[in-house]
Amino acid sequence: MANVAFIGLGVMGYPMAGHLQRAGHQVTVYNRTAEKAARWVQEYGGKSAETPAAAARGQDFVLMCVGNDDDLRDVVCGEQGVFAGSHQGQVVVDHTTASAGVARELFAAAANYGVGFLDAPVSGGQAGAEKGQLTIMVGGDESVFDLARPVLNCYSKMLRRMGESGNGQLTKMVNQICIGGLLQGLSEAMHFAQRAGLDGDAVVSVISKGAAQSWQMENRYQTMLNGEFDFGFAVDWMRKDFAIVLEEARRNGAQLPVTALVDQFYADVQAMGGGRWDTSSLIARLQKGD
Repeated sequence: MANVAFIGLGVMGYPMAGHLQRAGHQVTVYNRTAEKAARWVQEYGGKSAETPAAAARGQDFVLMCVGNDDDLRDVVCGEQGVFAGSHQGQVVVDHTTASAGVARELFAAAANYGVGFLDAPVSGGQAGAEKGQLTIMVGGDESVFDLARPVLNCYSKMLRRMGESGNGQLTKMVNQICIGGLLQGLSEAMHFAQRAGLDGDAVVSVISKGAAQSWQMENRYQTMLNGEFDFGFAVDWMRKDFAIVLEEARRNGAQLPVTALVDQFYADVQAMGGGRWDTSSLIARLQKGD
């Protein structure tokens, strides 16, 4: 069992930190909204701290799940950031979906403190976090990954090191590219089925047993047909991720015409007032005139 700090108690971080405490680790949490940290302590036990530095002090591992690159820099490198409370030999693991550039930047900065740093974004959504069934893709040194593996296993169903620093974030970008294209295709398919007068349940019962099958089809088709979009990862966050993806593509020369188009479709959903709807809400844009 380890002494662990968890920074950021959003819809993902809150249950992830809970799994660590329930597994027997001694967890100290920090959240910008102190009331949420207090609620976590009341629910799970453990302790809370007033700053990231205070949370990190004396810990074996510091895990983070915050909003974006700027949030991450502030939480890690700020005057009261994680590095201000770090010690040599500590391991810092970042679960934020952020840029590969900031991952490499923090990896290099951590080395100046004798601290190991892993970029370890996750996939599986809020449900995966609550069930402890996340997919974790990791960039960083193999020796540091080996140290962190037992801790990360507390909430993972798939955990793999993808190579050097930044590769975890690059792999998450691939994940988001796939999800966007899949959800647009599924939205068009379900919209087409409705307009054709087909029974959506009957259609999916057939095509989900063939080459069209996907996790999104199995888990989202019914709620999409019902116009229910409160099941996880929000459109606002997907657009944040797509901005990172498209910037990386400009840098490496990858051609992502479908991803760029789906990003604009999500902008349409935001304009409809759906910024906090989940990513399956692409179908709402198609049904707008129905």
